[in-house]
Amino acid sequence: MKRLLALICAALSALGLAACEELDPYRALRPGSSTAEEVRARLGPPQREWPDAQEGTTTWEYSHQPEGAECYMLTFAADGVLIAVDQVLNEARFARIQPGMDEEAVSRLLGRPARNEFFALKQERVWSWRIERGSTIVEPTFFTVSFDTAGRVVATGRYTQPRP
Repeated sequence: MKRLLALICAALSALGLAACEELDPYRALRPGSSTAEEVRARLGPPQREWPDAQEGTTTWEYSHQPEGAECYMLTFAADGVLIAVDQVLNEARFARIQPGMDEEAVSRLLGRPARNEFFALKQERVWSWRIERGSTIVEPTFFTVSFDTAGRVVATGRYTQPRP
């Protein structure tokens, strides 16, 4: 999907059209100069806000789950200026999920999941994030985190959803 978006943007820029910001509104955000007010006007309210009193920052979550394969975390300094834009559904973030972590820590790293299911026989809750949209040839792929009944990570994995 990102390749298709990049191709469309390249074609439009070759034609002198500035429509890429409409296709990917995160491209217009400028760490160091965009403000929280500007971001809220462009993207609307975040699904969640994650304050970090120790750092003096606040991170806003913009998840595209369950249909999209992205979750953006936008971090603002105490003065409301954007300092980082991160698409968090990536291998580096997945590697940070460790056994024993609690649900809130996982949510903070990956955002809200596309699915939240409980499997009674295993006594496990499994959260799934769509990480690849798929196409007519390739089925969508999901990253999963399994929690025990105390809400602690016991395993991570991946699966591909077969097309009906």
